[in-house]
Amino acid sequence: MAIVKVHGYPLSNATQRVLACLYEKDVEFEFVNIHLGAGEHKSETFLALNPFGQIPALEQGDLKLFESRAITQYIAQEYSDKGTHLLPVPGSNKTMALVQLWKEVETHQFEPPSTNLVRELCLKPFFGMTTDTAVVEENQGKLAKVLDVYEARLAQSKYLACEQFTLVDLHHLPNVQYLMRTEVKKLFDSRPHVSAWVADITARPAWSKVLDLQKPEQ
Repeated sequence: MAIVKVHGYPLSNATQRVLACLYEKDVEFEFVNIHLGAGEHKSETFLALNPFGQIPALEQGDLKLFESRAITQYIAQEYSDKGTHLLPVPGSNKTMALVQLWKEVETHQFEPPSTNLVRELCLKPFFGMTTDTAVVEENQGKLAKVLDVYEARLAQSKYLACEQFTLVDLHHLPNVQYLMRTEVKKLFDSRPHVSAWVADITARPAWSKVLDLQKPEQ
């Protein structure tokens, strides 16, 4: 089988989802660092991989994929016999339905406010821009409501979809990691089941490897 190539940037939350999945599945891959500041994601070469000019993109032989959640789904299914089982076993239709449900929740309920907060509290300060406090306040309120639902769910289940770590939990990791370095951490810490879940998923060895890629070379 052709080697997997991931074109992305280590600090990109979407890239991090794909890297975490590859490490969980113990799949060898080649990482191609795309320099966003130089506009490489808008180059002709990269646009052949993703016509929308956004990272990450996956390349494996003649297969070209983009959109991080679609990529992780492919990896989890293609390498189902390797590493961590990130999807229920075939035939577990009820569990699979719950995985699909909570994947949708992450995409449509958790991702929008959490990404807005990452942008305001992490990215803007990093680039010397001014944080919009009104946007922060609005999205903290939205995220708090989502985490209330998570608290109730995690009181019944170790992980969001079921009793095993799945793509659902993995997809949360990048934004959770960023927000735990900000004032928004209190929203997670004040909910005991959410707090325990965050501690669990952020301590996974595969995620530590993703974070290691962000460290400057010595």
